[in-house]
Amino acid sequence: MLLLSVFLTFSSISVAQQASMPDLTGYRVFVGDNLEVSVWKEPDLQKKVLVRPDGKISLPLIGDIDAAGKSIADIRGSIVDALQKYMPDPVVTVTVSEILGYKVYVIGQVKNPGMYTVMPSIDVMQALSLAGGTTAFASLNDIIVLRKEGNSRKAIPFRYSEVARGNNLGQDIELVTGDVVVVP
Repeated sequence: MLLLSVFLTFSSISVAQQASMPDLTGYRVFVGDNLEVSVWKEPDLQKKVLVRPDGKISLPLIGDIDAAGKSIADIRGSIVDALQKYMPDPVVTVTVSEILGYKVYVIGQVKNPGMYTVMPSIDVMQALSLAGGTTAFASLNDIIVLRKEGNSRKAIPFRYSEVARGNNLGQDIELVTGDVVVVP
């Protein structure tokens, strides 16, 4: 009955909606994401966990496991390895229940400046759109993206008018978590 319910729920989603659903197979977990961990036939080992600022999650029996920057398969493997001390062949499922760690910031002359929690793979134009577009006072050809690399930041120029005309589209870079789009 549950399988039928899941099938009916998924089949009620339109083909267009299914196509727009993100593919998380290569997704790397971020600090702030929420995960669900379950071990088959072990109800005490089913837990929703938050990836802490130190990049770890805590689970019963095992303690802390590194999660930030790892794939779901890597995290699952670490949990299986740790549980094998206590049980033979544990069957572990790890899912991302909420993607909250992928954040970009848009500040300056935009209608809605602020922090935006987004799905991976967002570019500068999409971020500007999320922020409601630019104001009439924006200096469109002086936009920069501030990106932290190690202990330093670099400024990546973005000339809105060129991209809007379909020229120099390489400027419309994919943002990474922590990027700040500055619209003077």
